[in-house]
Amino acid sequence: MTQHLRRVVIKIGTSSLVLPNGRINLRTIDQLSFTLATLNNQGYELILVSSGAMGVGLASLGLKERPAEIEQQQALASIGQAELMRIYSQRFLDYQTHVAQLLLTRDVLSYPVSRNHILNTITTLLDRNVIPIVNENDPVSVDELDHHTTFSDNDELSSQVAVAINADQLIVLSDIDALYDKDPHKYPDAKVIKEVPTLTAEIEKVASGTSTRFGTGGMVTKLRAAATVMKADKQMVLCNGRDPKILFDVFDGQDVGTRFGK
Repeated sequence: MTQHLRRVVIKIGTSSLVLPNGRINLRTIDQLSFTLATLNNQGYELILVSSGAMGVGLASLGLKERPAEIEQQQALASIGQAELMRIYSQRFLDYQTHVAQLLLTRDVLSYPVSRNHILNTITTLLDRNVIPIVNENDPVSVDELDHHTTFSDNDELSSQVAVAINADQLIVLSDIDALYDKDPHKYPDAKVIKEVPTLTAEIEKVASGTSTRFGTGGMVTKLRAAATVMKADKQMVLCNGRDPKILFDVFDGQDVGTRFGK
């Protein structure tokens, strides 16, 4: 076991779980399940923050475009979350590992009583070597008047969970290899920024928001997540989730992706 890591939150985005054609990326889910099960057997305490409910819902119903109506989005997320957990449960059981589902809203983590219940539940699951799989409770999340229950995205959710449970590190599996000094899709000479000990105005300037038809987020939201984790004196690693076995390299302390924090 890597000496400085014990409890780790891993976040994986929709773009890693859903193929460009809209189908579910079963290969990635299987590799992720194998990798986390292996690390769990080695004694690490792992929490998976998984996006993908909306994308899996679209795939389940054979739809190509994300609907504009909120109630349609919430219904799709409800369908997709059930299917996503079915797949996760099946794959993890193939590797003799149990998982549990936690669906959160912002207010659950904000209010002390509900926050303590969630943290106690997560701690109990980890003590039993069960991997909690966390996602936002999309079918009931709303943002009305003073009742603010939504997270901006699962990057924010993962950072909030990591801080709340006192994780040693947050690992964000994305569709990009690392943080670059400029957009690598536009500039072939873009260079990887390996270490970000502090977030500066220059670092924030290179980030630009992106979104896909299946998920939301981008480098801006990842920098916000990094800022939350770094404020709590923790680290975040950003790397490509195309092959989740890259997590073995991160846990071994190898130089992959971008490391945020000291």
